[in-house]
Amino acid sequence: MTLLALWAMSCCAMAQTDTIVGRVHELEGVTVTESQRRHTLTSTAPLHLLDRRDMLSMGITDMADALHRLPGITLRDYGGAGGMKTVSVRGFGTKHTGVSYDGVMLSECQSGEIDLSRYSLDNVEGLSLTIGDNDDIFIPARQSSTPAVLNIETLRMRTDDTRPHLTAQVKQGSFGLISPFVRYEQNLSNRFAFSLVGEYTYADNDYPYSIQNGNETVSDRRSNSRMNSWHGELNFLYQTNRVSRLSGKLYYYDNDRQLPGQVHYYTNLSGEALRDRNAFGQLLYQTRWDDKLSLKWLAKYNWAESVYRDRMMQGGVNDASYWQREVYSSAVLLYTPDERWAMDYSMDYAFNNLNGSSWRTLVGKPYRHTMLQSATAKYQSRRLKVIVRLLLSLYLNGQSEMPATTRQDVQQNSADNMQRLSPSLSVSYKLLADQDLYVRASYKNIFRSPTFNESYYYHYGSTNLKPESTDQLNVGVTYTAPLSRRNMLTVTLDGYYNHVKDMIVAVPQNMFVWTCVNLDKVRSYGLDATMRASRQVAEGHQVAVAGSYSYQRVEDRNNPDASTYGYQVAYMPRHQGSLSVSYENPWVNVSLHGTSVSSRWPNNNHYEGTLIAGYTDCGATLWRQFRWHRHQLEARFDLKNVFDKQYEIVANYPMPGRNYQISINYKF
Repeated sequence: MTLLALWAMSCCAMAQTDTIVGRVHELEGVTVTESQRRHTLTSTAPLHLLDRRDMLSMGITDMADALHRLPGITLRDYGGAGGMKTVSVRGFGTKHTGVSYDGVMLSECQSGEIDLSRYSLDNVEGLSLTIGDNDDIFIPARQSSTPAVLNIETLRMRTDDTRPHLTAQVKQGSFGLISPFVRYEQNLSNRFAFSLVGEYTYADNDYPYSIQNGNETVSDRRSNSRMNSWHGELNFLYQTNRVSRLSGKLYYYDNDRQLPGQVHYYTNLSGEALRDRNAFGQLLYQTRWDDKLSLKWLAKYNWAESVYRDRMMQGGVNDASYWQREVYSSAVLLYTPDERWAMDYSMDYAFNNLNGSSWRTLVGKPYRHTMLQSATAKYQSRRLKVIVRLLLSLYLNGQSEMPATTRQDVQQNSADNMQRLSPSLSVSYKLLADQDLYVRASYKNIFRSPTFNESYYYHYGSTNLKPESTDQLNVGVTYTAPLSRRNMLTVTLDGYYNHVKDMIVAVPQNMFVWTCVNLDKVRSYGLDATMRASRQVAEGHQVAVAGSYSYQRVEDRNNPDASTYGYQVAYMPRHQGSLSVSYENPWVNVSLHGTSVSSRWPNNNHYEGTLIAGYTDCGATLWRQFRWHRHQLEARFDLKNVFDKQYEIVANYPMPGRNYQISINYKF
């Protein structure tokens, strides 16, 4: 039985109105509006968008929920509001997925994995997932250095008046969730605007769960799961003249959370706690010298601290703290000689270093100089679009000297320097002159350098690791049919093939010591499909449907004689998708939605009895917008996991059962 049939039997679903949301760029003497929805049609590589209206009408409540609605994404979620959430795309590991925040890439030099649980949707304007190369070639080279990029764009500042504007919101939900949010923004003049954002989230996360032990059902509640986090932002935009602008951001995040342990029969004890703090500041300057030449320059400083404590281990044997820093800058030059041609040259530099509290976890103080250069050419006619790019990557690794008290059995060798030239090519063609039917094909080669943990973690890392090399191929089609003035249908279908060489994996040297080596070759292939349809059934009444489906086969292809050869890689489901239906009306808007994931193995060996069962998670959303004292008031109620389904995304980390969330949002 197909996955779509499972959705149809298990729950109803909901979707969103396929409205056009544009970005407005002010140029000298003219205002150009670029339609984001239109861009998805002509894109030479798969591009999937969720704007703020999508998130409302599709019943999306948090970042994990939003990622479930995007095709090709595999999410690891350790449960609850405070559980770590990381993503991989089309079988590529989480370290291969880049995350951009307001146009600047986030970095994590220690583990290479971005924890997306720290980014809420309350201050987000839209999400976009690009698999391959972005059609917008006016970007830093770092945004081209990963197979896929998740772009997070925060709310844009208003430009229509100089009055102050305030958004206040409070969320309350099951398991002790409380989350106030406030945003203040104002244009101090016709050239300068700023915004302040503050958000606090607290949750006990002590939700109940049950596990089966033979004929006995064991029921308990999650423990050691408290989350206590807040974040603040200061943003500004200064229009220096009609063709130049300077924008900036100061960001701080602090999350003091407990870490629940794995659930085993009759116990879920854990004494682990983690405090994450992150602060960064960034500047972005953009100007145009004439009709043909534009410049973009950005700079960023990032600092992050991770403090881990395990109170169940006497003497703090497992305790560890890490501090990482980054200095990053990029210069991008765009040349557009005519309407058909555009050429871009980008040059990036970054310096990263990491130090830890003990030699027992981290060998030395590693650092890395990264230099990236990309050259891109883009040709576009009425029906054809071609993008060619070359990316030159250079990584220079080093290590500061360790103190004399360090154990003598620790080898102090820095990782090898690495250099690679990576090509990519993508094409889009409009098949019919009078209809929006586009086909696309793309190829991209890229490589990933080992993280600091993979190279320097004591008795685990190896400084002799080679970088992972990836090749990705994609062929797809996008079709939009305006069935009538009130009806719309959009369908996308993409098939892909990916290959990873010199994949970095951890293997046991003995029962207690593991180390990273280059072993596996991984092959993945599959397809992604999306559909959106809307119908205006009467004045003020609209029904919309949206769905996505992904099939992926991610296989170990390293050694034909190995027992794992041809096995599906750990945590990669073969089938997954989402379906949603919404009804918007003058009274109370309603949406029904569901996500479904097939079974997965938590290990590459497929040990008997370890298979994680598939699941379908259904939800319902009610919302209404009011005018109150000439201001906007929005009330929303979400019921999640309606059928109280007990399931796991990560083995032995149960997800919450039926729960609710209420939010009130006020704007003036």
